[in-house]
Amino acid sequence: MNLQQVFMQSDAIGKAVAILLLLMSTASWVVILWKAWMLRRAGGDVARGVAAFWQAPSLVDAADRVGGFDRGQWVLPLIRATQLPADGTLAAAGDRAQQLTRALRGALHAVMRQLRFGQVLLATVGATAPFVGLLGTVWGIYHALIGIAGSGQISIERVAGPVGEALIMTAAGLAVAIPAVLAYNWFGRAIGNIEAELEGFAHDLRELMK
Repeated sequence: MNLQQVFMQSDAIGKAVAILLLLMSTASWVVILWKAWMLRRAGGDVARGVAAFWQAPSLVDAADRVGGFDRGQWVLPLIRATQLPADGTLAAAGDRAQQLTRALRGALHAVMRQLRFGQVLLATVGATAPFVGLLGTVWGIYHALIGIAGSGQISIERVAGPVGEALIMTAAGLAVAIPAVLAYNWFGRAIGNIEAELEGFAHDLRELMK
């Protein structure tokens, strides 16, 4: 019996669980493909952008040079943050080093929010999909056993088929969760590498400008 037949023979709860798993799988794969492309580009942009900055003769020239490499705007926000706010505001309070620290910290946090986008969804799918599949399995077994008991004929052959079909939901839950968990861990390491490089660059900028 194929998956379509199993789905058509399920009741409303079984179909709802299957649709939920399909939605979770679709959402996680969209995020996986997008983040794989984005992080690969971001890693190259950050490395080239930082190198271009330090090869520039001045800060103005550095911003122009970095702009040619920084397609995703990962490094430029840190450079722009060195343009301190005008006097007369709380943002301008404190000495120059404190102002630079606040500005660079805010720019770095904004960039990291972009890099981490989608991680919560992958973590949620990875943590909940097996239990959603298990719910579908438990409900499917219950529904199958009720149907078998109502027929008045109970045998191992009549039990094995419906129970086996219900177990498909557990396999589906694992199939949804495993790619999400692997992607979450891999992306987390890639984000950590980019974050370390950006933090180092922000520290160097602060020392250069204070």
